[in-house]
Amino acid sequence: MPNNSKPNGLITEKSPYLLQHAHNPVNWHPWGEEAFEKAKRENKPVLVSIGYSTCH
Repeated sequence: MPNNSKPNGLITEKSPYLLQHAHNPVNWHPWGEEAFEKAKRENKPVLVSIGYSTCH
């Protein structure tokens, strides 16, 4: 089933793990200054995902 959702900030990452989450409904951003600056500018907390993947 194709995923037609708009990609988030992970779409340009090279990691296969990150790319598999690039179409999640969460507006993920890769770790870096840009993400922290955006959070500060918007007065929002930073939620960090340590990663989770399962085999089916």
